[in-house]
Amino acid sequence: MSSRRPPPDSHDYPARTAPRTSSPSKLDAAVTTCRACPRLVAWREEAARIKRRAFRDWQYWARPVPGFGPADAPLAIVGLAPAAHGGNRTGRIFTGDPSGDALYAALHDIGLASQPTATHRGDGLELYGVRITVPVHCAPPGNRPTTGERDTCRPWLARELELLRPTLRAILVLGGFAWQALLPVLTDTGWQLPRPRPVFGHGAEALLADPGDGRPLHLVGGYHPSQRNMSTRTLTPAMLRDVLRRGAEIAELPARPPHRGRPGP
Repeated sequence: MSSRRPPPDSHDYPARTAPRTSSPSKLDAAVTTCRACPRLVAWREEAARIKRRAFRDWQYWARPVPGFGPADAPLAIVGLAPAAHGGNRTGRIFTGDPSGDALYAALHDIGLASQPTATHRGDGLELYGVRITVPVHCAPPGNRPTTGERDTCRPWLARELELLRPTLRAILVLGGFAWQALLPVLTDTGWQLPRPRPVFGHGAEALLADPGDGRPLHLVGGYHPSQRNMSTRTLTPAMLRDVLRRGAEIAELPARPPHRGRPGP
């Protein structure tokens, strides 16, 4: 295999570029240059051209959206993909859409985020001991990436988890798609899945062995805070806070003063 880095629009750009990154910040920078999936590139750029009326004055990010949070986080949160007029607009995952409104409010309520809202890059938001990432870094049409797009993007997530590994204790997985996408990444990265294979559910938990350093990795499942799930109350703010608290407890995050406002139901 050639040692030269392939061009960003090459199908194997993620597979050949991700393993060479030496830190989450360098990985994030490489992610934002990727053009490996033509359908996703076309869609994210079309969304930036057409825009929504409410965002007509925005200069959309319209690139892959990297992970967000500290490089030594003991807790990771894995979602699905950026929203066309959310992360694809703002350049930060779960920022500027209803899913993010729910997630960051819950993180703030339990003391894991510096503020309850996420509106744009540079808005001052900080996460405490938490890093948020996704298995697909580009906004997909209909919020449905193909299996091929998921697999092409997989090396970015695999490398991110490798870089987090020294401190990572728990992963909160938001939604069944993320759960199914994450399990093979974890096995490829060296963690051992229990048998039978863990099944996704809200509040589901699984413990993965690590033959390398002997420290296990805990998975916690949670429903995705999509607008549909929240509006139908399939997922409530209280349910979301509960799985976040469980992830934080397992990750042994230090206690921080919670948001003083009264949490919602």
